[in-house]
Amino acid sequence: MPTTADAPKCYAEINGKRMLDHALSAFSGAGITDITFIGGYQIDKVRADYPHFTFRHNAGWEHNNILLSLMHAEDLMEDGFICCYSDILFTSDVVQGVLHHPADIALSVDTQWLDRYQHRSQHPPDDAEKVLVSNGLVQRVHRGITPEEAYGEYTGIAKFTTAGAAKLREHFHQAREQFAGRPFREAVVFEKAYLILLLQHMIEAGIPMAHSDTPGHYMEVDTQEDFELARKHWNR
Repeated sequence: MPTTADAPKCYAEINGKRMLDHALSAFSGAGITDITFIGGYQIDKVRADYPHFTFRHNAGWEHNNILLSLMHAEDLMEDGFICCYSDILFTSDVVQGVLHHPADIALSVDTQWLDRYQHRSQHPPDDAEKVLVSNGLVQRVHRGITPEEAYGEYTGIAKFTTAGAAKLREHFHQAREQFAGRPFREAVVFEKAYLILLLQHMIEAGIPMAHSDTPGHYMEVDTQEDFELARKHWNR
């Protein structure tokens, strides 16, 4: 607020262009034009402005979280996909990094993440979705990793091949069957889980996840402070 008072967050304009349009440019630059938009809050505005999208409506957005929101598009995952959060800025080379990675699951990781946090007083490093890696694989993705030990920050962009998407769906359904309506890892209930909680659950089950590194070329816009920082620095 006040930026999102009457529009979805991805409509916030950075230097005269919606964050959503910045994302579309980044995807298009990597050759990706088949877009599915999963939304809840103010989704009718997006439907009207982007009729060429495929839409999935998360009608319960006020009562769930990123993981369940993503799985509203489960019926479209069979051939593989790239997903991203809608409140981030990134360049085409970040998309290309995960797209061309040979692994079945590849997470985009910003290795220069702390440079951005020098200016973020409202979103401390403790709240970042940080990763530990070894031998090309993500060993842990968790907010509780200390900034000093973190390899980088998960950007929210990830690629799943057909095989990777099958593993995601398999572990999602197993976890939902076991934990529906009950605490799941750090989530109060499974329905409130973040995507990274399931990713870590999968890592601990032996599912390999690679990392595609980017030295910046990414910004998260989570607070009004971030919004002002993005308007000041993104084009640079």
